[in-house]
Amino acid sequence: MDPKGRMKVPAVFLEDLAVYGDTFYVTSENGDRAYIYPMKEWVAIEEKLAKLPSHNQAKQKFLTRTSYYGAVVKMDSQGRLLLPQVLREQAEMKGEVDVMGKLTSLEVWNHARFAEHMKGNPITDDDWKVLNDLGI
Repeated sequence: MDPKGRMKVPAVFLEDLAVYGDTFYVTSENGDRAYIYPMKEWVAIEEKLAKLPSHNQAKQKFLTRTSYYGAVVKMDSQGRLLLPQVLREQAEMKGEVDVMGKLTSLEVWNHARFAEHMKGNPITDDDWKVLNDLGI
């Protein structure tokens, strides 16, 4: 993460992201990490949410949080994305960050926070059962 709040997308993800174009939605549900969605994937989420009644509390909580932390961003010619300031501050995004591919999005963490998250969230026997049931 550079001092201006731009994150260089790791080269390993650039080719896969190129098929989506240069526009992304960056957001979070609780401010501890950032999710970077290609707009096509974010629109699919919004379409699913639109099917719920407007007064659905889970929908409203999700939309409130993802709107508060979220912004539409464009990738620049150097493969950088500007993360919203409120999200950068809440997630303590500065310096080294960890970026993981999550099938339809990227997940970005403050490096120290991610290390703590990994320690506190081991894969459990129940997790292994679910994965085993899927043949993984």
